[in-house]
Amino acid sequence: MSARNYPYIIPEPCKHLVDYKLKHGLKGYTLIRDLLKCSPHGRTMIDKSKSEMPRCSFCSGYYGRFFMCLICSSVTCCITPESNHTLLHSESVGGHQIAVDMERAELYCCVCCDQVYDPEFDKAVMGKHLMVLPRSGNGLVGGGQMRLSKRKRLDFGCDLDSKSVKRMVLRRKQRSKSSLPVGLRGLNNLGNTCFMNSVLQALLHAPPLRNYFLNDMHNHESCRNSSVGRLCLPCDMDVIFSAVFSGEKTPYSPAKFLYSWWQHSENLASYEQQDAHEFFISMLDRIHEKLGKANPAVKENGDCQCIAHRVFSGLLRSDVTCTSCGFTSSTYDPCIDISLDLNTSTSFATDLASKPSKPNETLVASSLAGCLDLFTRPEKMGSDQKLYCDNCHEKQDALKQMSIKNLPLVLCLHIKRFEHSPIRKMSRKIDRHLQFPFSLDMRPYLSSSIVKKRFGNRIFSFEGEESDVSTEFEVFAVVTHSGMLESGHYVTYLRLRNQWYKCDDAWITEVDDEVVRAAQCYLIFYVQKVFHPKGSEDLSCQPMSSPADLFVPIAGCC
Repeated sequence: MSARNYPYIIPEPCKHLVDYKLKHGLKGYTLIRDLLKCSPHGRTMIDKSKSEMPRCSFCSGYYGRFFMCLICSSVTCCITPESNHTLLHSESVGGHQIAVDMERAELYCCVCCDQVYDPEFDKAVMGKHLMVLPRSGNGLVGGGQMRLSKRKRLDFGCDLDSKSVKRMVLRRKQRSKSSLPVGLRGLNNLGNTCFMNSVLQALLHAPPLRNYFLNDMHNHESCRNSSVGRLCLPCDMDVIFSAVFSGEKTPYSPAKFLYSWWQHSENLASYEQQDAHEFFISMLDRIHEKLGKANPAVKENGDCQCIAHRVFSGLLRSDVTCTSCGFTSSTYDPCIDISLDLNTSTSFATDLASKPSKPNETLVASSLAGCLDLFTRPEKMGSDQKLYCDNCHEKQDALKQMSIKNLPLVLCLHIKRFEHSPIRKMSRKIDRHLQFPFSLDMRPYLSSSIVKKRFGNRIFSFEGEESDVSTEFEVFAVVTHSGMLESGHYVTYLRLRNQWYKCDDAWITEVDDEVVRAAQCYLIFYVQKVFHPKGSEDLSCQPMSSPADLFVPIAGCC
């Protein structure tokens, strides 16, 4: 399949970077490449061994995050937004606005105070990777001509026999010089895209989704949309899966996926920071638009069989009960995630007299079990939400209670950390710590359990109840948010072979359980225990089940 020029809608890049390139060209990129150092894990940074310990040219300090100016090579630090000597350098020396993060080897705009992406700089970094790769006896770089060819084809959209490559990846045990498992690969920040990288890392390691794409159940080469030059987000996902599970350890740049997502979500097409949860919802919606709505079977029975819904869709039940006669009205709504309120003891919207908490003030921790209990707890509806009771034939006060009718294969729990007060006309981030289990039993929150509890367990059978339903889940990914409401950083923690890995854009590092438990979780991904591999299993050589065994159809998901 030949490469095509898709009509991507690409937001305007940082104007300071544009001005720099117009004046200086790519000279700075070439000079920086000679200073780069590549670690065995694929991390790229400025080689500090060639010089003394870096110190800030303003404060002579050696703490914080260091940046090297692309024009004068001055090193400056940025500890906090209030102590940003990199910004001071750009203000004191005209035109010195673009620098390089010394630890991450990423472009940084000193004026915008943010990472910026340039494909030409990315090529310079990748060129360094190719230069330092070991050569075999026949002169081929790295793991041989096949791997290098695959890398080029994935990056530039040329011909690729993905079926044979994926079969090789899935059924042949790959051994890397790195201790990282196959499929664990950093993603370059393309300019404030940590929200995208964090969600992609979680989706890439969702077992049912991974099995779907690595079994060629959607192939970007044979897809009809791709063959006629149409944009297809599932095809872009297929390319990312192929790249991440190719065995390469150098960070991957999902630029084409980002451009395609911009095309599908033009209202979010910008280099500004986005919300990880909104990106997750938007991405699954776009996949459904391509795979679900095109299936005529969806219109006949209402059950969508697209991969997004087969993996993430569940069914919520809402019971509204008349407090006068006890009549209950039940409705069912599909969901691809569950948003949970932190069970805080104070209300931000009504606590007008309270003083803002001190930064070092210890907050009482919440628990995931408490959040789920709060979600399924009966709630009295307001006076303006009275229920018209079919039994009383008039509006009455009512209680509303939520429960889960059907559980998905992969359960995404969204923790509401951003709260808005209409009274104060302001928003804040809730920094309260959340305790969550690695193993979770969702049976207490099923509709059958909630209704039985409501009637004192006097009901021995429940409509639609199945005794063999799987309610035990294992956590495999946690997306965390650090920083303030207006700005912050997303990081994903992945659990593979009972070992946790921190995925911080291009950086991949092993961490202990305590580090994950202490993080401010924003999205928690659980998978049904039957899909969670044991700690001793190697993901790269697991036998793939047949398509019929991979998924359980979920009713009412469209």
